[in-house]
Amino acid sequence: MELQSILLPGVDPKRPLIISGPCSAETEEQVMTTAKALSNIGVKIFRAGVWKPRTKPGGFEGVGTEALTWLKRVKSELGMYTAVEVANAKHVREALANDVDILWIGARTTANPFSVQEIADALKETDIPVLIKNPVNPDLDLWIGAIERIYNAGIRRIGAIHRGFSSSDKKVYRNLPQWHIPIELHRQLPTLPIICDPSHIGGKRELIASISQQAMDLNFDGLIIESHCTPDKAWSDASQQITPEVLQLILDTLVIRDTNQTTENLTVLRRQIDLLDNDLLELLAKRMRVSQEIGTYKKEHNMPILQAQRYDEILKNRINQAEKMGMSGDFMKTVLMAIHEESVRQQMMIMK
Repeated sequence: MELQSILLPGVDPKRPLIISGPCSAETEEQVMTTAKALSNIGVKIFRAGVWKPRTKPGGFEGVGTEALTWLKRVKSELGMYTAVEVANAKHVREALANDVDILWIGARTTANPFSVQEIADALKETDIPVLIKNPVNPDLDLWIGAIERIYNAGIRRIGAIHRGFSSSDKKVYRNLPQWHIPIELHRQLPTLPIICDPSHIGGKRELIASISQQAMDLNFDGLIIESHCTPDKAWSDASQQITPEVLQLILDTLVIRDTNQTTENLTVLRRQIDLLDNDLLELLAKRMRVSQEIGTYKKEHNMPILQAQRYDEILKNRINQAEKMGMSGDFMKTVLMAIHEESVRQQMMIMK
């Protein structure tokens, strides 16, 4: 896949590329006030939601096409580039007609190949940069498939946005980072720029700084961060938006490591191992919680802890699956036996 730079004239090529602006364009005054503040701290690309697909009906779903005229003011008066989300061909046509500079495809849209293909068809014979968010669920093939559809439409300035993956476990993150997935995307498409969306990963403004730093440590190319002149009064996703002043503080304190690092550099590799180990621990903790629930059920129904047939099935199936994934069967047997031993121990505690 031969890709071209997504950088626009006048945008500093050094990491991180910064895209910022409100979750939603609410009023002309809100757009201009936020854009001026962002321009003052050096942000060159202004993002704003014009059409806002919501999880449930009844919420604020965006001003619509009228907001595109406000973005034209941002371009003409402040000299900033503009970026909006598109979810269908009509959005594409209206954005192009209003001189939007960058388009992005949202997570819900990426998950629907029909919608992505509709957008791809509308983009033919254009040369606008397109950023593609990961799908809602952790499906790398679906993400790559969306990228390929846009590429096959003739678009060569393509980037990916990592915004995390939906999960019922929202104790820390709104959307789990699962960093190993964008890492694998980079391995398969090494020339594809990847931008992190810490606003949607964290869901809380106090997490934006740490998530941004993790993205930089993993050599991401940029950040797309939601910023609002009065975030607590935002009409959508207020809790994950920050003021331009806070954004400047976050950017000023980011540590940008050597961009010449390669896969031979142990700093980057060890950081990836740390993140993956954290994911493994979280999964194991969840598995043990399920084992505890099973132990409670067995106690209530006077069932023995050890279910030999079930344990044998798990060993055979998981070992076979692991070997297909390139791992040693003996290694997986050792891991599974240790997990089973701990599950039995926890169930015995419940039985007592």
